Amino acid sequence: MIKLFKYIGLIVVIVVLTAVIAGYIAHQPLPTSGKAGPEADALARKMEAAVNKSAWDQTRFVSWKFRTGTTYLWDKAEQVVRVEWGDYQVLLRTTDRTGLVYEEGQEVKNKAEKQKRLEEAWGKFANDSFWLCAPMKVFDPGTSRKICIQEDGTEALLVHYSSGGVTPGDSYLWLLDSTGRPRAWQMWVGIIPVGGLTFTWEDWTGGGALPQVALLHQSAILDVPILDLRFPAYTDAENPLKALF
Repeated sequence: MIKLFKYIGLIVVIVVLTAVIAGYIAHQPLPTSGKAGPEADALARKMEAAVNKSAWDQTRFVSWKFRTGTTYLWDKAEQVVRVEWGDYQVLLRTTDRTGLVYEEGQEVKNKAEKQKRLEEAWGKFANDSFWLCAPMKVFDPGTSRKICIQEDGTEALLVHYSSGGVTPGDSYLWLLDSTGRPRAWQMWVGIIPVGGLTFTWEDWTGGGALPQVALLHQSAILDVPILDLRFPAYTDAENPLKALF
């Protein structure tokens, strides 16, 4: 039995060391030679046009399920969202992180527990919605933009977020096709120790009166799908989030 534990322990050490070495090899430094200014902003506008941001701005309701199983119904006009996971349903005001919390259908009254779940819902929403609509957020408050020339001579767009979200200080390098639509991004984010990790932006849906949204993001270590994406239409009377108004 002791030999078995030693064998398992050795395997764990080998796996951890392999992951550390692979991460070290894969790590890339954040680009520092990019050029800010009108040309970078113009490239960002080209990306917005390629994903039909104007349609996104006019779309009120968005619902989807994230890879973790968390589901969302977002009323963009009223800036409220329903977040559901496990036994919890949270109706959250995204402006001030207040709202209502339910556990197994019963409203949570305990202030500490309620605040904990509101913050948890906010963290989930901030992360999961970014995978949904990050191309629409390159001019958010606290952002800056640079053009970075790649080895093949193409222009990539580096967007830095000095504020907002759960981990301000993150940067994303957008790799674009000839139309300006994202094909991948590289990430330098606080929650991932490996800089420059690449995820694809693919399996696009939408068009016409609808915004274009990438339903799949693939990397060497993890896939991030956007599931059950819908753009429902509700009247004010039908709005499932009206309890917050």
